Amino acid sequence: MNINELHNLSAIEKLKIIEALWEDLVSDESSLPNMAWHETELKETEDKFLDGDIEVLDWQQAKKELRSQFE
Repeated sequence: MNINELHNLSAIEKLKIIEALWEDLVSDESSLPNMAWHETELKETEDKFLDGDIEVLDWQQAKKELRSQFE
């Protein structure tokens, strides 16, 4: 399958492909590259959370706030 063929797929078909790719990737986490920048970002976020600098929202509230930014 090439990129042009992907453009012709429905959203549902594209999501099924994404899910299949994701399942394949996470089935062997040791094969994933170690991205130092990602670990650094996670640590910084954890530190901010522990310091009380990050507001915790439930998922429904977080989605609502994110969607309102793009309306």
